[in-house]
Amino acid sequence: MFEKLVEIICNYVEVDAENVKMESRFMEDLGFTSFDFMSMLGELEDAFDVEIEQQEVSDIRTVKEAVTYLESLVEK
Repeated sequence: MFEKLVEIICNYVEVDAENVKMESRFMEDLGFTSFDFMSMLGELEDAFDVEIEQQEVSDIRTVKEAVTYLESLVEK
């Protein structure tokens, strides 16, 4: 899950995969804009065949939180 998420993150921002850590924050550390983040969510829905709830996404700040959230959706 983490590796696939890192791969997708690297499609949206110019950051080396080895610099993406579980504690990395999307906006502050990785340089995401709101538009980048929302675009990435659409790709995540396709990649993991899940439906992401917009209200729940507003609480996701770090890569670890995204991984945890995605894992909970995949398990459903």
